[in-house]
Amino acid sequence: MHAADLLHGSGEMSARLVIVALALTPLRLAFPNAGWLAWLRRYRRDVGVAAFGYAALHTALYLVDMQTLSNILAEIGAVGIWTGWLSVALFAPLAVTSNGYSVSRLGGTWYVLHRLAYPAALLTLLHWVTIHNNALAAWVHFTPLITLEVYRVFTIYRAKQQPAA
Repeated sequence: MHAADLLHGSGEMSARLVIVALALTPLRLAFPNAGWLAWLRRYRRDVGVAAFGYAALHTALYLVDMQTLSNILAEIGAVGIWTGWLSVALFAPLAVTSNGYSVSRLGGTWYVLHRLAYPAALLTLLHWVTIHNNALAAWVHFTPLITLEVYRVFTIYRAKQQPAA
């Protein structure tokens, strides 16, 4: 088995784990009393770190597949490539700070920092769509997350519009 054979699978697994991690908040709004969801939320940071681990593996396999720095630099301007690099760059500080020490040390800044997961996920989607000739798989994976995020924004907006009792 070659690095190229594992390249696609590691990228897909990373994207799937990002989708799961980000979907947990809107799912909590939709199903506030779901016990299975509470269990998943306890491991949300672990899922996010695993997503980064697969993204790092995906990046390493890409580097092995490209073989030389000149090959890597030759395609760095392609949308499918720079979106992948930028996504990994945004996920790296999230993975490093996904621990109890960082949460307590950074305080409210931790939450602001971890909002980078949303643009990183969007970049992941763009990376997937532009790398493959058939973008259907990317949209099939990301549409539930997009739908849940629209629901979350609508729910928060609606709650803010309700008059105080």
